[in-house]
Amino acid sequence: MFRGKVEKLIGASFVIAALISLNAKEFNLQTASVEDINDAFEAKALTAEELVKLCIARIEAYDQKGPKLNSVIAINPNALELARKLDEERNISGPRSRIHGIPVLLKDNYDTYDMPNTGASKALVGSIAPDDAFTVERLRDAGAIIFAKVNLSELARSGVSISSLMGQTLNAFDQSRTPGGSSGGTGAAIAATFGILGTGSDTGQSTRSPASANNLVGIRPTFGLISRDGIIPISYTQDTAGPITRYVADAAVMMDYLVGFDPKDKATWEGIDKYPESYTSYLQKDSLDGARIGFVPQLLGDGSHPDHPIVTKVTMKAIEDMKSAGATVFPVSIPLLDDIAAGSFVLSVSGFESMWTMDEYFTSLGPDSKFKNLKEFVAAGLTYKPILDRLKEDTKLENALDNPEYAKRLINQSRFQDKLVATMDEYALDVLFYTHQKRLVVPATKNPDQVERNGFMGSSSGLPAITFPGGFSPASNEAPAGVPIGIEFLGRPFSEAKLIKLAYSYEQFTKHRTTPPATPSLPGEAFEYQ
Repeated sequence: MFRGKVEKLIGASFVIAALISLNAKEFNLQTASVEDINDAFEAKALTAEELVKLCIARIEAYDQKGPKLNSVIAINPNALELARKLDEERNISGPRSRIHGIPVLLKDNYDTYDMPNTGASKALVGSIAPDDAFTVERLRDAGAIIFAKVNLSELARSGVSISSLMGQTLNAFDQSRTPGGSSGGTGAAIAATFGILGTGSDTGQSTRSPASANNLVGIRPTFGLISRDGIIPISYTQDTAGPITRYVADAAVMMDYLVGFDPKDKATWEGIDKYPESYTSYLQKDSLDGARIGFVPQLLGDGSHPDHPIVTKVTMKAIEDMKSAGATVFPVSIPLLDDIAAGSFVLSVSGFESMWTMDEYFTSLGPDSKFKNLKEFVAAGLTYKPILDRLKEDTKLENALDNPEYAKRLINQSRFQDKLVATMDEYALDVLFYTHQKRLVVPATKNPDQVERNGFMGSSSGLPAITFPGGFSPASNEAPAGVPIGIEFLGRPFSEAKLIKLAYSYEQFTKHRTTPPATPSLPGEAFEYQ
């Protein structure tokens, strides 16, 4: 009789254990979204302090060792203390927001009052701004941990992420290639899960290029939606700030804390009342069903390079997937693109505005600024030479804002925006679609230069764009998972919510997001909890 009771108890315990196992949630740092992390926080299976420690361990294992991605300039020395305080606050009064206790990686051209802002330049080592960039302040106020500063193309002036301070950052999926740029440090580091959320800046394509190259999501917002205050500038007309994340949902979360009016950036008057209560309300899986998408074949390669058919194949598969998800996709022609390709319709104004914006930035640093103006910075001669040569050319443009060519290009940008919007209106399109680059991200050779990128569609029109994972090149010894290829949606002014909605639907339908083979999970990163 006693034996029978014991057997029943043992049997019951197995049933209970099985039920507990069925109800257990799985956590894996490399695949965890912000929502997943918040679930683990809520269940007390994870703390912000533990999360920061896990990220530090990954940096130690993979940034200067192993694949040596070389992406992190500096970890905030107060990160663990900040995490502990945020954990205490959560326990006492609950989280401030969805990003409470979430480690954020800042491109090192964002001002922070407690860490240097170097632009990845030896010339700015030790340069600390008197206050945070507007966007950094917003993130801190929401409880995010400003965790680390990461490498970039020096002063955000190229697409390959080389700097005098750090050298070359490598692609998380193929260490023989660049990570894109200029926000390549953010791209490589977020792909390798050195942090959870990242920031970029985008004058030409600098937020979206690293997203494309590292299997991530990057958003270039409409001019005026997000403040550029406290970000080392290039162009008043073309500079934007935006998120770089592993998932569209994470980008939507981050957008909620980046947008807003800032009196220090007059452009943000344009964005007042142009954003929803929360971008996360647009995360709808079936949004492609019924969408009308205009594909731009002019932005494909012409077949003259071996990469062209690889990217074109991914593009065609993306079109098939969108159609399978219920979208109508058809080609549209934009005649101005032929003129742009031929060089007869020039758009970029960044060179004309460079000296003016940099001079204003140095003034904003106050009396402790290392330099009074861009000419002094250039004279120091401490910058990576290809960038230094470009800066020298910028300083030769005296009275640049009065130059007739500058005025002509501003008019061209306005015409370009009008033409793109008119095309979308003519065909009743939700978005335009193309791959971010015609070729794969370039190899990390001596003095590399990124080529055949399509990001000018957003940067030279002022229209918003989102880049997200579209697929991979064939696997190789250098890239066991293949080289990521990003695709891009372009929308009307202040249509970020629609871009997020459609990109999320595509992401959920295709599931292209994967983790880099070179940075596998470390002990303690994956666990089950109730």
